[in-house]
Amino acid sequence: MIKNNFQFQLQVSFIKEGDKFIAYSPALDLSTSGDTLEQARKRFEEISAIFFEECVRMGTLEDVLQDLGWQKKTPASSFDLGWAPPVIIGQESQRINVHM
Repeated sequence: MIKNNFQFQLQVSFIKEGDKFIAYSPALDLSTSGDTLEQARKRFEEISAIFFEECVRMGTLEDVLQDLGWQKKTPASSFDLGWAPPVIIGQESQRINVHM
């Protein structure tokens, strides 16, 4: 079986919740956690690889990426996936009013 290696930049948010660190990427709608920031980073890299491997194995990669808002592009190299993830352009706190 031929294996492909792809590289791309992916925006990942890291959040501290109590004594845990959460890694989340809206581009994949994927998250994981760890006891340390480094562990959360490592686990996110691992779960991202599994995500892509499973999509390729099931033959759903293009559909899944399109559903997540990725854009098809011309690959820049043989290591380029040929898709560009959505880019976070800002993050802010907003006041939300809930009437109960």
